[in-house]
Amino acid sequence: VQLVESGGGLVQSGGSLRLSCVASGFTFSWYVLSWYRQAPGKERELVATITNTGDPRNYVDSVKGRFTISRENAKYTVYLQMNSLTSEDTAVYYCNTVVSGVSYWGQGAQVTVSS
Repeated sequence: VQLVESGGGLVQSGGSLRLSCVASGFTFSWYVLSWYRQAPGKERELVATITNTGDPRNYVDSVKGRFTISRENAKYTVYLQMNSLTSEDTAVYYCNTVVSGVSYWGQGAQVTVSS
C-alpha cells in the first residue's frame, strides 16, 4: 500500500488549495480514506473521512463549510479542497487508509497559510 500526497504549498490567508492523494497497492474503491493534519506542537487530528461510495463524513468542526473531501475511484485518488484558509490551517496534511487492520500513511504535504 502506498499513499502519495501532493498540492501543498504557501498560500495567503483567505486563499485556496487542493490536496491530492494517489493510492496504489490495494483495491481503492473498497476502502474508506481520510485526511489528517498535524500542526507544530499539536497532536495529529482527523480532518475528514470519505466512505468507499463517496459519502463525506467526520469533518472536524473547524473546517466545516470550508473544506470538501472527494474521491475518484477510477483514478485511485482522494482530494481535499480547502477554501478560506487561515493561519490555523497551517499544518502537515496526511492521507490515511486502513487495510486489513493496518493503518497506512502518506509522507505528508505541508500547507502554510500566511496572514
